[in-house]
Amino acid sequence: MNFSEALIAIKLGNKVQRSGWNGKGMFIFLVDGSTFVVNRPPLLGIYPEGTDITYHAHIDMRTADGQIVPWLCSQTDMLADDWEVIS
Repeated sequence: MNFSEALIAIKLGNKVQRSGWNGKGMFIFLVDGSTFVVNRPPLLGIYPEGTDITYHAHIDMRTADGQIVPWLCSQTDMLADDWEVIS
């Protein structure tokens, strides 16, 4: 599927990956937005303790070594047709 279809899939709660990615177990997923109270660094020091923060929804990636990182789509990823939903 193309990236537009992959984006719809993650908005529906699915995990997606590109078959062309070399790393085993890599996929992207949607992290819903949330609200929390500042109580530790790094936000403590930017905002006063106790400040309510709205954390915007975003896309994260599970990397080949099992870490979770923020993800940005490259032009290659946007134009690829090898996206697939994983279970």
